[in-house]
Amino acid sequence: MYTTEAELAAYIGIDWGDKTHAIALLPARGAQEEHGELAHTPEAIDAWATQLRKRFGGRRVAVILEQSKGALIYALMKYDFLVLYPVNPKQVAYFREVLAPGGNKDDPFDAHTALRLLVSHGDCLRAWTPDDARTRLIGILCEDRRRLVEQRTRLSNQLQSRLKQVFPLALEVLGSLTTDLAAAFLSRWSSFDELRQAAADDVAALYRAHGLGRAKIEERLQRIATAVPLATDAALVAGGRLLIRTLSLQLAALAEPLREYDRQLAEHMQQHPDAAIFQSFPGAGDALAPRLLAAFGTDRDRLQEAHEMQDISGISPVTRRSGRTTSVRRRWACSKFLRQTFQEFAQHSLAKSAWAKAYYNMQRQRGKKHHAAVRALAFKWIRVLFRCWKERTPYDELAYCGRLLQSGSPLCAHMTTSA
Repeated sequence: MYTTEAELAAYIGIDWGDKTHAIALLPARGAQEEHGELAHTPEAIDAWATQLRKRFGGRRVAVILEQSKGALIYALMKYDFLVLYPVNPKQVAYFREVLAPGGNKDDPFDAHTALRLLVSHGDCLRAWTPDDARTRLIGILCEDRRRLVEQRTRLSNQLQSRLKQVFPLALEVLGSLTTDLAAAFLSRWSSFDELRQAAADDVAALYRAHGLGRAKIEERLQRIATAVPLATDAALVAGGRLLIRTLSLQLAALAEPLREYDRQLAEHMQQHPDAAIFQSFPGAGDALAPRLLAAFGTDRDRLQEAHEMQDISGISPVTRRSGRTTSVRRRWACSKFLRQTFQEFAQHSLAKSAWAKAYYNMQRQRGKKHHAAVRALAFKWIRVLFRCWKERTPYDELAYCGRLLQSGSPLCAHMTTSA
């Protein structure tokens, strides 16, 4: 909600920098615009905020900055008299073109541009209202966990590529490269020769320690015994052995931290009042339910309509009209993590929800490719998620399908056909 001018003592525009921030300040009572710099240190930021509070008698001060997360906004959020307006850098960039069509750009001018955007169009901007500490922690844990998963994926892809070149037998006798078994196996036997020289009892013992049954162990030992090497070049094998061992150790180092993230997320979800709502959605599971919860947060006044989340997440498309030309394209100016959250949830719901699978099939029959059909399903899911979140009601698949049947939705025919 926009804070009216009568409630504000001043407006501030900040152009973020790694070491110093350019600042433009305008008191609400029409005084002259002031400019300065703020060093990015805890002491300097605290002294600056303390001086602002004293100067304006603790009255509210609006601050616009090109950060929705990061060091500066995290530092400023502890000062209750500051009303923060995080904006997309593109918003400031486009507004800069209005003020300086010639292309002028420097840090003080960017701070001035942000300030003018806040003063003249503050009613179009959204003040940042933080969720409670537990919800914010769940959101941070989800994003950090996702980055670790992506890092694990990159490492496993590199490992798979090198194994295909020099040690493809490992792929046959291991399966997934992200398991504890794969890490332990490859850290001991990083080449074909090392594996063939190992005692069969040692290999079998490692398999048993990681839960493999007797039949699978015998099958894999037989494959190892009859295998022949793909490559015998000494340089290729030696280089491959070192990289394989290095990558497997890095994958092993990620395993326990990821389990700790899962444990902490489960613990905080167990204590969150909205957890049951998002855990009730088909396909959400332990990984996606916390991400959906963090996406909506706990402030029910933040969103008034489902389309706001559809826009913020980038799930809704962008329509461009000019004269007789109309085009519809994907929305790129959005939170990529948020968009990924809803798309992954929609993808997982296909195996758990009858109407979701039917809706996806309808989109495919209309000619949409897989990812476009999943985005269309995510668009529809957000409406359902939004309503359950607003009403604090867990999702009920049978009740929702019953309402579809009652309203004569064409999805019902597709659900029958799918069944």
